Amino acid sequence: MILKVYTSLLFLFLVNSVWTRTVRQVYDDLDPDHWSHYTSECPQECFCPPSFPNALYCDNKGLKEIPAIPARIWYLYLQNNLIETLSEKPFVNATHLRWINLNKNKIRNSGIESGVLSKLKRLLYLFLEDNELEEVPAPLPVGLEQLRLARNKISRIPEGVFSNLENLTMLDLHQNSLLDSALQSNTFQGLNNLMQLNIAKNSLKKMPLSIPANTLQLFLDNNSIEVIPENYFSAIPKVTFLRLNYNKLSDDGIPPNGFNVSSILDLQLSHNQLTKIPPINAHLEHLHLDHNKIKSVNGTQICPVSIALEEDYGYYGNIPRLRYLRLDGNEIQPPIPLDIMICFRLLQAVVI
Repeated sequence: MILKVYTSLLFLFLVNSVWTRTVRQVYDDLDPDHWSHYTSECPQECFCPPSFPNALYCDNKGLKEIPAIPARIWYLYLQNNLIETLSEKPFVNATHLRWINLNKNKIRNSGIESGVLSKLKRLLYLFLEDNELEEVPAPLPVGLEQLRLARNKISRIPEGVFSNLENLTMLDLHQNSLLDSALQSNTFQGLNNLMQLNIAKNSLKKMPLSIPANTLQLFLDNNSIEVIPENYFSAIPKVTFLRLNYNKLSDDGIPPNGFNVSSILDLQLSHNQLTKIPPINAHLEHLHLDHNKIKSVNGTQICPVSIALEEDYGYYGNIPRLRYLRLDGNEIQPPIPLDIMICFRLLQAVVI
């Protein structure tokens, strides 16, 4: 199971570089006689590298409008401009687009022509970070695999906007203006293959409803969440990386065994209001509890298995897998209690 999880995450984080490298290898062998043809098609505001003819670089050009995109283009770079509108006209011939980077422009929802995005049938990656969007744009291309909308002004998610995005693996909505009311029970319906959901740096007070069941990484840092509902993680049985740093969690807001979840390998609860370490699972490998209000640590009490049984089973039994424990910024005084080391035999680093 763990090997399968890490394989999926490796794909999620490295697919961009692997894909680009593969494409470059293919086009490095192109006949130089075709280069002049590619150059003649290239918009004068942009750069078309002869060794990578399916890419169009129009970034950092002070553009206010998108130029006409040649039909051969797969990868379109338009970041760091002054673009305010997305209209259908520049994309009439661009039927093979796979990747569009529109980060750091001035795009609002009112500047997006109706249906312009959904007509890009082959689009897989759409980056619209650091713009002025007030809501998630709709409709979207049904084949999307990554949608990045961080650092906008999004306070609304239209109903059904994600319902047909079965291929989406990453949804990044961090640092927007989302309230609890924006996340309904059907908001994420249809995201059957989502692996990473980032809703950090919003204005949530509650854990979001109906997270897709296949989610591996859930990032909720820098909100105002106070309570973890009972059995919340049973609905997302594959969650592996959970970040809840900089929230308002207290001991009373965490149900018994709330984080005792076998799938969670990395749990981050830094900068909350905890006075004790919550019960954890033996499978947990990284635990961040720095900058809470914890005064003492009792290894016997927090050990996820009986220390006596652990000694019987030795390294061949179900011993706790914790390798990293961070406790600095609390009220704990060194040295590290011996029973911590007895329980967590695989510990490689303890920050106190």
